[in-house]
Amino acid sequence: MRQPERAGAGRSAPFAQNKGNQLNCYHLWCDLNRSVSDIAFVDAVHAYLGYLREGGKIAGYRITRRKFGFSPPELGDFHITIETHDLAQLDEAFKLVATRDDEVERLHAKVFSAVCNLRTALYRDFPDAERQTPPRPALHS
Repeated sequence: MRQPERAGAGRSAPFAQNKGNQLNCYHLWCDLNRSVSDIAFVDAVHAYLGYLREGGKIAGYRITRRKFGFSPPELGDFHITIETHDLAQLDEAFKLVATRDDEVERLHAKVFSAVCNLRTALYRDFPDAERQTPPRPALHS
């Protein structure tokens, strides 16, 4: 009998379509607490971030896992990238989570309670619209 497909299983993660749009990328690296199933964790992340994406609070996200233990030791086993169109959208996502609304809190708790050794970073596509670049001299042949 065929197993029902998990959220996100067998397909690429729901990254935003970046067709000329500049994005901000909020990166999270983490390990799982000892008693947490990797599949249950990924399902919880898909439920939580899918909820934020459907509500327009984020543009997209992706979940990846370290392969063969190959990464700097301070980075965790899992890497989650959350994309937003701008910092205002990221701020709106944080504001929603901060409300501790029943549904948001339920979804967030399943993810947050599963992780340890959390590391975060914020990156942007580069160069972006905010970057003022002087005209470049022509290259000589």
